[in-house]
Amino acid sequence: MPAKKKPSAAAPAAVLSPRALGRATLERQLLLRRTAMSAQDAVRHLVGLQAQNTKPPYYQLFARLEGFRPAELAALMESREVLRIVTLRSTLHTHTADDALTLRPLVQEARDRELRIFRKGLVGVDLARLRDLAKAYVEEAPRTPGEIRGHLLAEWPDADPQALGTAARCLLPLVQVTPRGVWGKSGQVALTTAEHWLGRPSAPVPAPDATVLRYLAAFGPASVKDMQTWAGLTRLREVFERLRPRLVTFRDENGVELFDLPDAPRPDEDTPAPPRFLPEFDNVLLGHADRARVIPPRFKGRNGVGNQAYGSVLVDGFLAAIWRLEARHPEGPTTVTVQELRPFTAAERDDVTDEAAALLSVMTTATTDGRGYDVRFAPFIDFDR
Repeated sequence: MPAKKKPSAAAPAAVLSPRALGRATLERQLLLRRTAMSAQDAVRHLVGLQAQNTKPPYYQLFARLEGFRPAELAALMESREVLRIVTLRSTLHTHTADDALTLRPLVQEARDRELRIFRKGLVGVDLARLRDLAKAYVEEAPRTPGEIRGHLLAEWPDADPQALGTAARCLLPLVQVTPRGVWGKSGQVALTTAEHWLGRPSAPVPAPDATVLRYLAAFGPASVKDMQTWAGLTRLREVFERLRPRLVTFRDENGVELFDLPDAPRPDEDTPAPPRFLPEFDNVLLGHADRARVIPPRFKGRNGVGNQAYGSVLVDGFLAAIWRLEARHPEGPTTVTVQELRPFTAAERDDVTDEAAALLSVMTTATTDGRGYDVRFAPFIDFDR
């Protein structure tokens, strides 16, 4: 009887360098070339835009979309097709209406963890009653955070006011209503529920499978830890294992297993990557546990400390400078100042200058108010010394 053949060992997973991972992520983040995608479709594809401040979502779309003008996203805000709500990583994001109604229930686990931090200030508070009181109050009319705290404090005067406000935010899907977040307009934070703002109920808590696939489409290839970091969730390993037959796998240079969609783009690592000006807290800078695909290890932390972040300039696909927008005096030009984190070549400076000028012409009134604009490079500081 012939000897049985031993099953052949599976071929080892291909190893992807940080540069290759970066090019794949930049392609999916619409940062290798601007696309003609609509603002609404881009918000959906990117699974939301971090919106800790009001203007960054507009700058995120400018960096990604061909012909983008702030009025396009502003109109979506005013028509309630997109909105501002706390979701991923317990942080405000701009989401499409449909995503707000599904992602917010999906990340409730993280809201529950946050609420437990404030339990000492909620002794004797009936959380179910708090939820009902807060819901009725904000659906009667949008309320400021201070008004919500005061309303709840009247019911539980011995509780910690901050804990009461946090409990309302964790227990309810609260939306920042317009004009807050509308380009060219101002307004204080006023909150109501997503269901009331949109006139329809939230979806039941969805299985995370579809969100994992969407995350990979926008941020992959990625590890389980990457996804958990992006979403602020835990225990996603079993979801990836369930999806494994539908995915392909790679390894990074540290041996970490990375998952991806079989047909997702993975450009050659030498694909040109044009300069891009990103606002503070852009999700491409925050969407992975290991951020070396976009942020060189020696520049870790250079674009922000704690909750203080700066605009980031990508050159050749990697963080290479920080930037700020300023008017030096009321009648002077609007200026973009670029602080290099490494010395630029002459060609890189020219390309960065062109991109900064495009940003100024679209995202400021510099070309219409007669003040003009300027692009300046701050003296290089050698952070490695």
